[in-house]
Amino acid sequence: MIALLAGATGLVGREILHRLAGDERVAQVRALVRRPLPSSDTAPRILECRVDFERLDANPEWFEVDTVFCALGTTIRQAGSEEAFRRVDHDYPLAIARAALAHGARHFLLVSALGADARSGVFYSRVKGELEEAVRALGYPCVTIARPSVLLGDRSDRRIGEEIAKHIGWLAPARFRPVQAARVAAALIEAAHAPVPGVRIIDNTALRSAVPA
Repeated sequence: MIALLAGATGLVGREILHRLAGDERVAQVRALVRRPLPSSDTAPRILECRVDFERLDANPEWFEVDTVFCALGTTIRQAGSEEAFRRVDHDYPLAIARAALAHGARHFLLVSALGADARSGVFYSRVKGELEEAVRALGYPCVTIARPSVLLGDRSDRRIGEEIAKHIGWLAPARFRPVQAARVAAALIEAAHAPVPGVRIIDNTALRSAVPA
């Protein structure tokens, strides 16, 4: 497998990167990043692709891959506005999906979110749902969508909602409980190695049961 990974410096993206880098079934991981990867995230199988997401056509050879993992995302607070959030969580992933498909990619794996719905009254959920629908419409032979609840793991930034979820998340119904980023990564990599034609949704309950390698 030659894989493209967007969002390699994020919580789920780093987990995917580390696992693909050590996977003997993977020939190369092309990590689309805006800034250099930390030295701890480099490995022989990893090709760092410094990219301007506004000019993805500058290096078309990067998109000549079999499989695409997209874990790109931000928060409205980090982005600064709803418009900027939409650019990162919708426009960039969709542009990546289009570019890779045009160069022969056959499987697109997306980290979405629990509650994603293009008709939702919640802006965050609506954007996630609109992206899912747009990716489905592109014509990939295989699309895998993970819909995790609150993600847990070692972040560089502290998020109050996640801190609360760590302590009381077990009180929620199973489908809403927080999930470790490592389990989301494990589920997506397993799906990448056993692609199912059409669209496959991995819900939060299934993600929580995935076994990290």
